[in-house]
Amino acid sequence: MTEWRPTACILCECNCGIQVLLGPDGRSFEKIRGDKLHPASAGYTCNKALRLDHYQNGRTGRITAPLRRRPDGEFEEIDWDTAISEITGQLQEVGLRYGGESIFYYGGGGQGNHLGGAYAPATMAAFGMKYRSSALAQEKTGDFWVGARMFGHPVRADVEHAEVAFFIGKNPYQSHGFPRARTVLKEIARDPDRSMIVLDPVRTETAELADFHLQLRPGTDVYLLSAMAAILLRDNLIDVEWLAEHAEGLDEVVAVLGGVPIEKYCAIADVDTDLVVAATHRLAQAKSVAALEDLGVQMNRYSTVVSYLEKLVWLLTGNLAKPGTQYAFTGMAAIGHDRGHPAGEWPRSPVAGAPIISGLIPANVITEEILTDHPARYRAMFIESSNPVHSLADSARMRAALEALELVVVIDVAMTETARLADYVLPAATQFEKYEATFFNFDFPRNIFHLRHPVLPAPEGVLSEPEIHARLVEASGALTEDDYAPLRAALAEGRQAFAMAFLGVLADRAKSKLAPVLLYRTLGPTLPNGAAAAALLWAAAYNCARKFPKSVERAGYGTGLEAGERLFEAILAGKHGVVITEDDYEETWNRLRDNKVQLSIAELLQVLATLPEPESVGGQWPFVLSAGERRAFTANTIVRDPLWRKRDSGGTLRISVTDADRLGLAAGDLVRVSTRRGSVEVPVEPTDRMRSGHLSLPNGFGLSVTDATGAQVTTGVAPNELTEFDSRDEWVGTPWHKYVPARLDTVGA
Repeated sequence: MTEWRPTACILCECNCGIQVLLGPDGRSFEKIRGDKLHPASAGYTCNKALRLDHYQNGRTGRITAPLRRRPDGEFEEIDWDTAISEITGQLQEVGLRYGGESIFYYGGGGQGNHLGGAYAPATMAAFGMKYRSSALAQEKTGDFWVGARMFGHPVRADVEHAEVAFFIGKNPYQSHGFPRARTVLKEIARDPDRSMIVLDPVRTETAELADFHLQLRPGTDVYLLSAMAAILLRDNLIDVEWLAEHAEGLDEVVAVLGGVPIEKYCAIADVDTDLVVAATHRLAQAKSVAALEDLGVQMNRYSTVVSYLEKLVWLLTGNLAKPGTQYAFTGMAAIGHDRGHPAGEWPRSPVAGAPIISGLIPANVITEEILTDHPARYRAMFIESSNPVHSLADSARMRAALEALELVVVIDVAMTETARLADYVLPAATQFEKYEATFFNFDFPRNIFHLRHPVLPAPEGVLSEPEIHARLVEASGALTEDDYAPLRAALAEGRQAFAMAFLGVLADRAKSKLAPVLLYRTLGPTLPNGAAAAALLWAAAYNCARKFPKSVERAGYGTGLEAGERLFEAILAGKHGVVITEDDYEETWNRLRDNKVQLSIAELLQVLATLPEPESVGGQWPFVLSAGERRAFTANTIVRDPLWRKRDSGGTLRISVTDADRLGLAAGDLVRVSTRRGSVEVPVEPTDRMRSGHLSLPNGFGLSVTDATGAQVTTGVAPNELTEFDSRDEWVGTPWHKYVPARLDTVGA
């Protein structure tokens, strides 16, 4: 028990390397520290990772046997064979009656829980499922949509080396988004030759470190960014020579920016024009600018247009494909890799006709796809490692949608709010009880992949997701021993023979969709130390070497088929994470569509040219509520135990000191927050960080867990009890969780 075991934090996309020391019982996390051998985080960790024992061993409602809902509504334990058999039969029955496309898949893994979700496509194929979604579809698809049109390949920001860091609706001090975030932010703040520009209505921890905090009125980002882009044109700050070489469509953009009323838009945003001009000039004069946007704008009004404007600002100043700017990264999976479609030609959802970006149905239209008499409506849902009842807009409507379905199957670790509405709940191992990985690999120029080995064994009665998917696929009849036998025979001759045989499988379109389970059942058992779940990474490593041969070679893995094999072996052996590719910044141009940036997106430029006066806040809804703020002790909701929080244990509603004084409110007073969707009661926290008229509720609250007496206890407010499914972006359907009209009343009023 004295061995420090390497793994990673699972609370944000960075997945910093950590090491865990188990207690004498072999299960508790006695100590946690940063892993200095991790090639990206290098020993860094924030305060949240140090509380991960509350995920592994806290009060979570852990499930350790398959559950089936009885006619009386209660759950009963059943064995795995029964669960797999019954679920298979019912999924096939739904498929026979309505078609497999009527079974909707949601999830595929939370932060860092991606390896199991990578096996889900095999289950989808086995049962004919066509449509899917995940949390990405309520956060990032606007960014994906714009990136596909402008670049044809996703790009990220090299904040660590930037002269100017530009954060739009993002507080990396709490949400991170790049390695060693807090350390890097402090380094920038201390360096007199570097600057930080923050657009945020809240004076966040990041804003306090910034040289320029543009504390705009909530929901006016589109006006402020339009003004910044127009200032670049007015003051001759556009890098015309660079754009002539690397971009197309500048004339169309300039034609629109020339008509932007700069002073008027700054006034709408309620930010001093001189401050906006100074920040824009600092950005334009920098040798390098790295920009990151996040949920503050991606879940806000005009979110897709704002994603476009954010990119225009740094593109017009030539900040791409050089150190400290934006880059096109490699990866082990195609997250956000949508090559794009001409306007109006995106695939569409069957009922609402919503665009499907990067293969994902907009999360906000899911209930519309169910609560209807349309013949193509979804009839069943298969939900994996996700909690849409809590995390998606309009929780009451989501509950009604699940109750209207003929079948709901959930795979999860704990009895979540969604699992309580399921017909079957299948228990999975935690992220520390199995081989696991993240596909959020965005590092550059050295990109990192970390296959995490189990820290402790799973309890008897639970399975890993790959095993669950394999059993379902086999029970469906989609794969049998006859399918495995040729691959096993080839594998007996060596990996090269196996690779040739597997290529033959991929040539069969139907069988290729089942490739994850084929690998798991054939290659998987031959991998060392029970690493069968990593079998899928063998194909991913070969694909990475095929797509990015020079990058893989520079990382030291050679060329050809041998490069894929060496990369896979390095991933298997690298308990602390390994470098998978190494690039130079110029490589970015080779990854963009036609090696150029497309500046003009006609339909978004039309929006910019015709921006209306913003709606006034007042009347029945005098406040704007931000539903789901990240704070020092909030994280994704896989940490269900409220005892993990050292501060703000009840999840206060933050309000400006000005508004609190006007309403006669003191810290801890109970108020009723009402929106068009519902009302909740919550204690207030007056703070000078907030603008007048702006309210904020934290994310991660409103979860129900079992206390020592066996009773269900809910801590804090679930923000999505207050949000609306149809309050969303017109282009990709992402929700306006950060702009919810609201009213405040004192309790009893």
